Amino acid sequence: MIHPTAVISPRAKLHPTVRVGPHAVIDADVELGADCVVGPRVYLTGWLRAGARNRFHAGCVIGDAPQDLKYDGSPTGVRVGEDNVFREHVTVHRSARRGGETVIGSHNLLMAHAHVGHDVVVHNHVILANGALLGGHATVFDRAFISGNCAVHQFVRVGTLALLQGLSGVTQDLPPFAVSTQINEMRGLNIIGMRRAGINAADRLEVKQLYRELFRSGKNLRTAAVAARGRYTSAAAQTLLEFVLSSKRGVVADCTQFRRPVAAAIPADDLPAD
Repeated sequence: MIHPTAVISPRAKLHPTVRVGPHAVIDADVELGADCVVGPRVYLTGWLRAGARNRFHAGCVIGDAPQDLKYDGSPTGVRVGEDNVFREHVTVHRSARRGGETVIGSHNLLMAHAHVGHDVVVHNHVILANGALLGGHATVFDRAFISGNCAVHQFVRVGTLALLQGLSGVTQDLPPFAVSTQINEMRGLNIIGMRRAGINAADRLEVKQLYRELFRSGKNLRTAAVAARGRYTSAAAQTLLEFVLSSKRGVVADCTQFRRPVAAAIPADDLPAD
């Protein structure tokens, strides 16, 4: 179960079913749950707690010190749920705050060379494609999809079922269900993701109407969101409204407000009523 070339601290806590590949290094404050698989040349360090059935592919570095000049070497950690896949050379840095944690939920897929910065919170069923970058203190909610070589600025939130198209980036919050392209631009709704997640046709239509009112009416966003609160009652619409109203960095703008899109993803105005 453990390759003879692996270097494992006697203080590390590994479930008896954990498998460790050649030349892996596991430091003292690491704890791994049942059926985890640690590939070759993986480095697990820091105060790292990982649940069951996580897979760490070749060259991962999970729990190393944050890339924050203010970090003073205090004991900090990474907490990982269950059933996550960390592909080749993924990096996840521990918190920069004394006693803090970087958190990865469950059932997430982090593809090769993705990076999760310090104090990030990644919820569940999230996909980070190859080369995706999450800056420190970012939050990514359930079922978001961050495509290849995308960048999420520090402290930014990416809402549930939001989608960043390849090579795009956000320095402001990306609302739930929205599709982002280029830099700080939205181009409608991730209607396919909503359907796959089990959101019914009536609720999808309500989100479409709410999206149009918030982002394409020309109204002040916060004023429009407050006014819409009593008229949109579905859980999905409420999720979108609460996200917008709780934003501290501002929200990404819909690109049709300042120029015509070159190739619209799924514009909210053109979505079928289902």
